Amino acid sequence: MSGPVNITHVPKPWGHETIWARTDTYVGKILHIKAGQALSVQYHNVKDETVYLLAGDIIYRVWQHGRDGKPTDIGLKLGQAYRITPHTIHQMEAVTDCDVLEVSTPHLDDVVRLTDRYGREGTSAP
Repeated sequence: MSGPVNITHVPKPWGHETIWARTDTYVGKILHIKAGQALSVQYHNVKDETVYLLAGDIIYRVWQHGRDGKPTDIGLKLGQAYRITPHTIHQMEAVTDCDVLEVSTPHLDDVVRLTDRYGREGTSAP
């Protein structure tokens, strides 16, 4: 149904995320990542996501060949976007404070954390 949307703010150890859209078919978020902080090294079994750098300087780390491969560091620039398909291992690390727009399928709990500097390995905890 058309109408106003409830906005959800979720605190994270690396900053916070604002969920501004949530439907049965897509989710829209803004991730605010503090300088020097990083999201977990993770992948998704089903979730398909695309990120767009709104502000800041970020390193987007992608393992194209799975766990045994070496990561490629992508210096995402303002106004650039990157798509992550299911089973692609990835991580974001903020060089400066960053705002990242993320649009994805609605599978928010589909997070397999391989490593995490905040002790959340193996969980989908915020």
